Amino acid sequence: MNTEIYFVRHAHSVFSLENEETRELSEKGWQDAQRITEIMAKEGIDYILSSSYVRARQTVEGLAKLMNIEIELDKRFRERDLAARDFHFEDPSEAMKKVFEDPHFRFPGGESNHEVQERGISALKDVVSNYQGKKVAIGIHGNIMTCTLSYFGEKFDFDFWEKTTKPDIYKLTIDPDFQLVGFERLWEPCETLL
Repeated sequence: MNTEIYFVRHAHSVFSLENEETRELSEKGWQDAQRITEIMAKEGIDYILSSSYVRARQTVEGLAKLMNIEIELDKRFRERDLAARDFHFEDPSEAMKKVFEDPHFRFPGGESNHEVQERGISALKDVVSNYQGKKVAIGIHGNIMTCTLSYFGEKFDFDFWEKTTKPDIYKLTIDPDFQLVGFERLWEPCETLL
């Protein structure tokens, strides 16, 4: 029996490395989280998991309240550490490109794409095993999401990551042999007026 996984990339929050784990959604983020709830309410979600980071949890909070489902936190779905918090990048985009081009490379104090993928796949395999045949929404982040998806194919690369938005929704259909048999984007970006 296939399992349907909904990767819900968190909505907008104001960037700050100092508050990486605790930063909350911005006003625009909260507006988009409401749209996430409306879209996901139609999917008949059975379970909701989330990264332990606040912005990811807040993005699926409305859905959890609407569906009367408790959010299970899984630290393995947290965002990747690209480098130590005090490491300075001259060009963050080039740094990101570098880790995607060489999945085993890591900056000082950071994680390689391969390490992030292993963490994400470990968590995803547990979800598929524990909730086989169910519909599971997961509040997640862009890098861990892309690195995890790259397990299923090379198309999930730097270019894919660059085209994702905050928020975003991807529906994965995974068969009992842990093969990706369906992939669909459910989020249609639009401008939100503040």
